[in-house]
Amino acid sequence: MLTYTTYSEAGGVGKTTLASNLADAHGQHDRDVLVIDLDPQNGSLTYLLGVDAQREDSNADNIARHLIDRPKGAFEDLILETPFGFDLVPSHNMLENLADLLARAASMAEDLGEEFERHDQLRQVLLNADIPDKYDTIVVDPPATAGPHLYNAIGATRSLVIPLEPTGKGMQSIEGLQDVVQGFEETVGVTVGVLAVVPNGVGRTTDQQRYLTRIRELGYDAPVAIGERSSLFEGCWDKQTTAFAYVNEYRSRKRDHEMETLDQLHELASHLEEVSA
Repeated sequence: MLTYTTYSEAGGVGKTTLASNLADAHGQHDRDVLVIDLDPQNGSLTYLLGVDAQREDSNADNIARHLIDRPKGAFEDLILETPFGFDLVPSHNMLENLADLLARAASMAEDLGEEFERHDQLRQVLLNADIPDKYDTIVVDPPATAGPHLYNAIGATRSLVIPLEPTGKGMQSIEGLQDVVQGFEETVGVTVGVLAVVPNGVGRTTDQQRYLTRIRELGYDAPVAIGERSSLFEGCWDKQTTAFAYVNEYRSRKRDHEMETLDQLHELASHLEEVSA
């Protein structure tokens, strides 16, 4: 089974764009894919995919309720089909208060003499709902900031896929990635693997190769470097779709560099699938 969290210390739309396109690619590879959106921001994966979710309805069942063991229904009822061949657990505004909700749930459990590990809740929810038996690929997209959303994502998936912006700060983030991962391991109490680092927005081919070489020298897999594709990816956000659907539905002429990017996304998805196997 393939499970991973998309993580970028810098945050931004690149992380969420990569999550959506990898999920699409995995689905095209005949895999059953579930994506979980743990980002409380309005511009999250749920928005990008154009999914009509009841994120402002405080009475609606949602992923936050399940993480604090106060669901209003079965977890399966949260899962929505997307037009892209994979399923989604959407975000909800209640996730904005997840830290406080988990703290209160942990305090109540302690008063009752029960166990409650606030960073292990997503994993428990997925296991209790038999999700690993129903899907062979799970992608979690949390916010970039350290906190319960990210820690629950890591606790459930144990693996990271990391998009990297081609800046000095981006490379500094990779140079210090070992310390970051070690910090996650100490906080969550699990071993965390980095499945791939993905430079994106890279300009010249020589720059792409330089970033790939340095990342690999540091011991990380870097199957592809995605060029500067702001027109393609901004179009995805504008039309609320994936890159594959955008090219097929909104491009009257297929552009070679964009077709190359779609091929790279397939290559990256295949690499991740092979690693999990």
